[in-house]
Amino acid sequence: MIIESRFNGPPGSGNGGWSAGVFAAALDDRGPVEVTLRRPPPLETPLVAVDGEIRDPDGQVVAQVRRVEPFPAVVPPVDPATAAAAARTYPGLVDHPFPGCYVCGPANPDGLRIFPGRLPDGRTAAPFRAPEQVVPATVWAALDCPGGWAVIAPGRPYVLGRIAAVVDALPAPGDECVVTGAMVGAEGRKAEVHSSLYGPDGGLLGHARATWIALPPA
Repeated sequence: MIIESRFNGPPGSGNGGWSAGVFAAALDDRGPVEVTLRRPPPLETPLVAVDGEIRDPDGQVVAQVRRVEPFPAVVPPVDPATAAAAARTYPGLVDHPFPGCYVCGPANPDGLRIFPGRLPDGRTAAPFRAPEQVVPATVWAALDCPGGWAVIAPGRPYVLGRIAAVVDALPAPGDECVVTGAMVGAEGRKAEVHSSLYGPDGGLLGHARATWIALPPA
């Protein structure tokens, strides 16, 4: 398996959600599967799955993958108009730690362009138009950053450390969807977040729980 460079997150590494979805496919990409990232997923590098681990050509562990029990970590939906209004206040439009991110980077015209803004109750929400090619990793990616932006603050960047996801169904190409996220707990540098993806008819397409880790001060 290879994380192509177009699916980047932080510079030089793969987007955490997309990468986790690719890694989960080695076990069961519909879930519930949990992926723990042990180091930034390298781009354009052949990776192999061995005994529940994703390893690079040097044998270093990039991620660990395991099945988990079902979990009810669903963030309630909002209507498309509310999601669109939230996206207009997306903090990453003016201050983004990784502006080229495949999922939420405003400087990436070929990405998913999911811009999760904050709702009054602290949740995030954003519209999401499914791309021309949709695979389970697309849903994993869409579930990634909306959770992270529930905790990211100016001067306080976070990166994905662990994510467990369930893919109930894939959106069709061009579907106008809504994704929501919420922080549910924090301890030290770690924050637990949930996220959910809803289709055009309001049906739940997938949900995730994740641990995001704050980067040390520069």
